[in-house]
Amino acid sequence: MTAGMSQTRKRRMPVGLRGCLLGAMAVTAAWSVGFAVGATPAVAADVQSKQWYLGPMHSKEMWKVTTGEGIKVAVIDSGVNPSTSSLKGQVLKGFDATGADGDEFDDYDGHGTTMAELIAGTGKGGGLQGLAPGAKIIPFRVTDTEFQNKHSVNANDTEDAIRAAADSDARIISMSMASDFPGRGEREAVKYAESKGKLFFAGVGNNSGEGNKEQFPASYPQVVGVAATDSAGKASAYSQHGGSVDIAAPGDGIPTWCDTKFQRYCDSEGGTSQATAITSAAAALIWSAHPDWTANQVLNVLFDTAGRGDWKKGTLSNYLGHGIIRPAVNILKGKGNPGAPDISPLTKEKTSGSSASPAASAPGSSQPQKKETAGDAVVAGSSKEKDDGSSLGLIIGGAAAVVVLGGGAFVLIRKRRAA
Repeated sequence: MTAGMSQTRKRRMPVGLRGCLLGAMAVTAAWSVGFAVGATPAVAADVQSKQWYLGPMHSKEMWKVTTGEGIKVAVIDSGVNPSTSSLKGQVLKGFDATGADGDEFDDYDGHGTTMAELIAGTGKGGGLQGLAPGAKIIPFRVTDTEFQNKHSVNANDTEDAIRAAADSDARIISMSMASDFPGRGEREAVKYAESKGKLFFAGVGNNSGEGNKEQFPASYPQVVGVAATDSAGKASAYSQHGGSVDIAAPGDGIPTWCDTKFQRYCDSEGGTSQATAITSAAAALIWSAHPDWTANQVLNVLFDTAGRGDWKKGTLSNYLGHGIIRPAVNILKGKGNPGAPDISPLTKEKTSGSSASPAASAPGSSQPQKKETAGDAVVAGSSKEKDDGSSLGLIIGGAAAVVVLGGGAFVLIRKRRAA
């Protein structure tokens, strides 16, 4: 259960601008990548030390300015467990779109909980430290292939979850799951989310060397496609490339929950899932510091401040998009041009919506009525203690290399994690 992606269809930039970067920056990777999450167990107390990006991103300094307070992030994934030490008090009522038993707090894989912690985890109890520990999480549970094979499920779960997220008061949608297949209903749901002023991030996939097949929702024009990098600022070997890549973020070697018992973390090769969560958290920090901005302005600043070495501004890399996220350039130095509030940096088209408050469901929405839509109440039984995340510490500002891999076999599966 990994993800893949190709090119075309997404970017509105001239093809020539994307291609000119590659000749000077391409290097070849000679190492292989696996995705077994249940590898070497990571001792809980050592988990945060493995979050290698927190120091280079000047997290500790940024948290003196903002921790992401006032921003809610919709996590569309396998569910989110609100009871981990790092997430107590951080998770709000969400929505279960699976059509199966359980609810949005029943994480059937551990993946969604990991993503939520990387966004808004407080780090308490030795858990993963979120980049935006002052933000709140609204979980939206959808299925993956393995879950679908074991349960009777809602075939329209992804589009229903996206619409529910659009109707919630989350400003940011983070989706670290992907499918090989676009769908009309899902495409319309993505457009609806844009119309409601949401900023939507999704992983471009992990099958760079295995077909690099285009992935959705990352390949829709209104969605920010996120690629992954290693600690040297190089595009990760598995991270997919092409027209869906808009920006990149750290993804390699970040621990994950081992399983649904939530008793230990495991070492991980990493993936565009982790990169997507970290990018969503970076956006939450910027939006918290500038609450009157629109989604377009937050994204403009993410693009404008991204680390791109000596790339010419406006030139896009097939592997890193606009470059590697550097939220501290804005938070600590006040740089970054927010641009027009109503023009999308992705499509260059006029948009509507402010995402200032939740709105009524869209006419004709096929949202199932099994679960309530997202609300503001902290999950019952969880701690309401606040944590400014001050226990831990601009990303990789130098030129970033680009990884190029040969093609390979591609295994077809319907939906999978982007990590």
